[in-house]
Amino acid sequence: MTVHIQYLHMQTSEWLSEIITQNLKKLANKYPFIIRGDVSIKLGNAHDGNDKICEIELSAPGPRIFAKSNTDNFEKSAAETINDLERQLRKRKEKFENH
Repeated sequence: MTVHIQYLHMQTSEWLSEIITQNLKKLANKYPFIIRGDVSIKLGNAHDGNDKICEIELSAPGPRIFAKSNTDNFEKSAAETINDLERQLRKRKEKFENH
């Protein structure tokens, strides 16, 4: 699986990139049908402090798998997004096994 990380309106963070890549590789090991992951990390303009946004789209057979979250810190946003993706992947895997 290849992972593409894009930082919008902010500087890149090697540490955050490494965390996201490791977590996506774990998902790829668990769900081998994942081909690629496109990640966007950006600062939003929310006034309540929840302006750290993480969006991840996974390429896999079937409809696209996409998740987005925004919290007050990038690590939490990435973790929530990956949890949402795992939930979607679990459902997708169940559909594959039933057919």
